[in-house]
Amino acid sequence: MEHEGPRLPTPRGPLSRGVDAYLRGAGRLPRLEEVARAEVYGDDLQLALYLCYELHYRGFAEVPPEREWDPDLLRIRAAMEQRFLSALRTDAHVHESVDEALAGLLVEPVEGTGVTHFLRAEGELWQVREYAAQRSLYHLKEADPHAWVLPRLWGRAKAGMAAVEFDEWGGGRAERVHAALFADLMTDLGLDTAYGRYLDATSAEALATVNMMSLFGLHRALRGALVGHFATVEITSSPGSRRLAEAMRRTGAGPAAEHFYDEHVEADAVHEQVVRHDVIGGLLEQEPQLAPDVAFGIDATEFVEERFGARLLTDWRASRSSLRTPLALEAAHIS
Repeated sequence: MEHEGPRLPTPRGPLSRGVDAYLRGAGRLPRLEEVARAEVYGDDLQLALYLCYELHYRGFAEVPPEREWDPDLLRIRAAMEQRFLSALRTDAHVHESVDEALAGLLVEPVEGTGVTHFLRAEGELWQVREYAAQRSLYHLKEADPHAWVLPRLWGRAKAGMAAVEFDEWGGGRAERVHAALFADLMTDLGLDTAYGRYLDATSAEALATVNMMSLFGLHRALRGALVGHFATVEITSSPGSRRLAEAMRRTGAGPAAEHFYDEHVEADAVHEQVVRHDVIGGLLEQEPQLAPDVAFGIDATEFVEERFGARLLTDWRASRSSLRTPLALEAAHIS
């Protein structure tokens, strides 16, 4: 019997091949030594981890819902998670305090060199489309990974987090849910809006950005890191969205594409204040021992985003696609 959800993607190595086969009921799971040999930020481990996490979202068409809590699958997922988390703690550790970590986010560089700066200044429509396709793995479930932290907070932190999430989900209006607004953006860009459609095309670096959210959200012990991650997203979103809105206008992406980022410029400027003062402030007032985890969540988010940005810019500046498979044109007005 098939279930609702996207199709399973093409495996990228022994780990993802083993997880794929197990999910289909057609083979064994990978061995722990295969996990230990895999490149931690590479395609194979990141895709295998994504497959495991996606069972907690919408699942896959070929996979029965019961696989979500399969104990053998959870054991191999735990091994992959430990490798990923250990690598992040080693590679992304920058700041000792939350104040220091936040201070770095609040200062906009005079001459920025990241992806949003590139797309605003010189990006072409094909690059805007690639960016949207890769980001769709998150934006079509925007706010969902963060919702898992709500039962793990209380008081001011919980109220602030719930207020921001309510806005992300459209304030009770289905047509204003941010995931729906992103689907409208994709339509403007001639992209397929089906959930999970671009999983095969997406780079390991993009997968890591989404996997990190799921990792932090699914573990109560990492609630501080999730709050740090969420703060980073909200604090950096408004200026980045302003640049992307300008990129959409300059490249003629379409009114819905412009609206998505215009909406984030306004909403996230307010969210930044709520997150800093109520979510982080409330959490550390109640659980001050989580301060190092909040700082880690900020640093880890910056680290995976910088890796993703570097991958995009390296490919684009070499005039090559950043995707594993080419994009099809889904709308006649895109040329």
